[in-house]
Amino acid sequence: MTRAVLFNLFAISIFLIGAGLYVRYLESEPLPPSQPQEQLSAAGVSVGATSTAPVATSSVAAATTTVQATASPTGVVRKSNNKAIPSTSTTTEVARVQDPYSTPPESFAQINTDARAALVNILCEPQGGSSLNPISGSGVIIDPRGVILTNAHVAQYVLLSESPRVNLTCFVRTGSPATAEWSAAVLYIPPIWVSQHVSEILDQHPTGTGEHDYALLYITGSVNGAQLPPTFPSLPVDTRPAIGFPGDQVLVASYPAELIGGIAAQYDLYADTSVTTIKQLLTFGSGTPDVVSLGGVIEAQSGSSGGAVINMWGRLIAIVATTSGGTTTADRDLRGVALSYINTDLTAQSGVSLGVLLQ
Repeated sequence: MTRAVLFNLFAISIFLIGAGLYVRYLESEPLPPSQPQEQLSAAGVSVGATSTAPVATSSVAAATTTVQATASPTGVVRKSNNKAIPSTSTTTEVARVQDPYSTPPESFAQINTDARAALVNILCEPQGGSSLNPISGSGVIIDPRGVILTNAHVAQYVLLSESPRVNLTCFVRTGSPATAEWSAAVLYIPPIWVSQHVSEILDQHPTGTGEHDYALLYITGSVNGAQLPPTFPSLPVDTRPAIGFPGDQVLVASYPAELIGGIAAQYDLYADTSVTTIKQLLTFGSGTPDVVSLGGVIEAQSGSSGGAVINMWGRLIAIVATTSGGTTTADRDLRGVALSYINTDLTAQSGVSLGVLLQ
């Protein structure tokens, strides 16, 4: 099956399922008045990492660790449609992937450069009196043909923008400051996530754990009508379980927006990257390491949803999904959904693994 046929099958089926649910819901419920631009729900600012970031070493943590079970989403708020996963005392022991690569780790200076090239901002703005709120989120290109991995709670707006009955326009932006470059369409969003969260589209502070919260977009055209590049900068993915372990250094990249306000998010939004360590692993209940806890980094704010978590070999191992509450980013715990979970869940939901899809 060719790439074009596969893309079309996914896009058409998921569009019909998701857009139908959303549009029916929006038509059946009275919509609140539009919020002013200052209330842009997921705006961002940059405090980027520099080339002075420490160079990764090959040292690793213990060979096994415990995985905390995650609780229900009750009381958990997603900031910029993104917040944290509480844990319980239930634990499962998992083993580290030993000697995962045949090459030495890269410097974080190089990883930072590659991450910023593949990172995108997804900005969706209502048009013509729409009662939807504008949103801004992050994503990362994972295939040189223009496939973007992000959260379902970001991609749902792109899905809505594909309906002629919803006055919403979405752009894929790159660079610092972020500049609109491309249009995109939904390649895949889990129908189970759509059915569970369709009623939250108008919530200012939706709740969730990050389960099923992923989606794939693909770039369809240039904003200015120019020809698309033959290839896009992209990051390789690693979908193996336990490829990221407590104590491992990772680079987090996103377009955080909470601290600068809506107007600045539209016109003066910068990418942000920082180096941190994985604090713990969490599971959605299967005992597998589905979520990585990253602590109170600067990216723990609205707009970071869909951002990249990259290991010392430049592989994408998780995407930002939730963050706990806190007055400052240092008080919060940023968490990412592991690529191993996304791959397993994608296979269960669609019958196609991420690797097969990208082939």
